[in-house]
Amino acid sequence: MIRKNKYTVSAGYALLLFLCVVTFFSCSKKENPPVAGDDSAQAGCVSCHTNYEKLKQIAAPDTSTGGGGCGGDAPHIETYDRVYLGGDGYTAFQSTAHGKMECVTCHGGDVAASEKTMAHGSTFINHPSLQASSICGPCHSSETTHAANSIHAQGWGQKSMVTLRYGATSFDALPATLKSGYDVNCGKCHGTCGDCHVNRPKAGGGGLLKGHLFFRTPDMHQNCTACHTSRGGHAYFGVAPGSQPDIHLSKLPNGGHCLGCHSGTELHGDGQVYDQRYKVPALPKCETCHANLASKNAYHSMHLTTFNCQTCHSQDYK
Repeated sequence: MIRKNKYTVSAGYALLLFLCVVTFFSCSKKENPPVAGDDSAQAGCVSCHTNYEKLKQIAAPDTSTGGGGCGGDAPHIETYDRVYLGGDGYTAFQSTAHGKMECVTCHGGDVAASEKTMAHGSTFINHPSLQASSICGPCHSSETTHAANSIHAQGWGQKSMVTLRYGATSFDALPATLKSGYDVNCGKCHGTCGDCHVNRPKAGGGGLLKGHLFFRTPDMHQNCTACHTSRGGHAYFGVAPGSQPDIHLSKLPNGGHCLGCHSGTELHGDGQVYDQRYKVPALPKCETCHANLASKNAYHSMHLTTFNCQTCHSQDYK
């Protein structure tokens, strides 16, 4: 028979208390459980950007300027919402080719740091596709090469009109204040690969659209008409008083998506500079779908070669 003394009893109580504490924390629900498939090399990035409450605590003051040029003020989206990795989009992202890459491959920074300032540091790249040729280019060389001079990326048409109105010989010759005004207003609607394929554009509030999921086809509402609002979205969707939805919205496949007419070749560009969107060779033409128009009626016979189709086949817009 073993004789117990006060020391063995105390040790027993201490061991029991230890086991209870371990069991409690092991079984309790965690606010931010580890995400399946996390790579240890980027766990620091993921642990912060999947922790919604932590993002709210460490969020910096919003430096984003509102306004989408002629589209009006952009919707306000909180800074932490713009960088949060969550939802079905992030779950799907993890199993994609982009999701299996290390965060630092595109964003730089220091994955070993646990503090925000150190993790981001001097090498952090907030919007990688602003450096598309070096970051996106190694995998998407054709797209980045062509898009560099596209109207979407550069806004050559608007730059040309601003230059002509001022009377300068080139956009670069404009005063710094005028170029700055262009960037704040017109420039907000011209963006990068990320603005169409992973983020909302600035005019739509900015930030990740679907938890960092990359999508081949931009969202018609969140991407396309976030920028093409008054002269695209309003007229096409028929939101203005007295207007009606465009017939293509119901007749074209895929819900009348913009890409039903506007091809990737047109949107990405062909590498050449065009100072007006109507000069782009890949611009959609009504005749692609509507053949034999000249013989349809007397109006076509008279005006087909002198009027644009939308001169007659359109409705009032903002």
